[in-house]
Amino acid sequence: MTRHRIFTTSFASVYPHCAAKAEKKGRTRAEVDEIICWLTGYSPEELAARLDDQTDFETFFAEAPRMNPARFLIKGTICGIRVEEIEDPLMREIRYLDRLIDELAKGKPMEKILRKG
Repeated sequence: MTRHRIFTTSFASVYPHCAAKAEKKGRTRAEVDEIICWLTGYSPEELAARLDDQTDFETFFAEAPRMNPARFLIKGTICGIRVEEIEDPLMREIRYLDRLIDELAKGKPMEKILRKG
């Protein structure tokens, strides 16, 4: 089975698109960073280092300090596919991030995006 090319794509090459999507809707890059850090357990400094290092998606998620256990509460569709039904674990993590950025861009409050209540 062929691996999806997103796995070997650098996280840094996609990050500006995530930030731009949020900023177009009046949200901030700081909120994007907060979401990424919440999901992965990276500190802001570690996230910046990963962006500088051009770390690929596979390594970015494999070496995440602490994937948030609340990420399993993320539900919904991305590209017409239910996030919770994605079988490949790495693709599911990538799609969790997609879904969170979508929620941010749609104006959802950070407390709800970060599954705090």
